Amino acid sequence: MTAKAKIKVIKKSDLKAAVKSAKPAVVEKNSTKVAAREMVSTVSNWVNDFQQRKRDETRQAIDMFFSSQPQKCGA
Repeated sequence: MTAKAKIKVIKKSDLKAAVKSAKPAVVEKNSTKVAAREMVSTVSNWVNDFQQRKRDETRQAIDMFFSSQPQKCGA
């Protein structure tokens, strides 16, 4: 155990400056919330597009299967 712990000395004037600079952290927190909402919105749009494509493909397959003109039996 030769590793020494580092100790950082903070003066009172530096502490006051650090407290004042805490407000930009709140702005970053809000921007991360906005970014998270955008990601959720994007993924939701992808899922909706995928589901819509599946519905369209299924509808086309059913229409082809139950066509208006019955095919003759080729036996």
